[in-house]
Amino acid sequence: MDNYLSILSNEFEGGSNSFISKLRPDFHWDKPAFTRLTTAMKVCCETQSSAEQIERWIARGFWYIPRFVRDWTTHPNFPKPYPIEYYDRAYQRLDDLGFWFFFGESPFVDNEHFDPL
Repeated sequence: MDNYLSILSNEFEGGSNSFISKLRPDFHWDKPAFTRLTTAMKVCCETQSSAEQIERWIARGFWYIPRFVRDWTTHPNFPKPYPIEYYDRAYQRLDDLGFWFFFGESPFVDNEHFDPL
């Protein structure tokens, strides 16, 4: 995925067809969009794990997205068509990606446990 930075930019800014743009105003959890977001985050972690410096907009997105998604979707009025375990795994995925990004260490064993959700 060579275009992970453009995907992350669009996702972090809530751009066209992003996971956030469907989540916030429409109250819709779009599984393919979530997979696109987390895959781009994973590639970013793999690519930049040894970088000495990171761009602020990327760090801001890795910090903000897990918090916003959890806060927005745990509201009692947010529709949850999937089992609660799915959302718990999704929140954990975002937290794990944030950990990986900031600490440079993958919490996934040889990426074997990184299923698309």
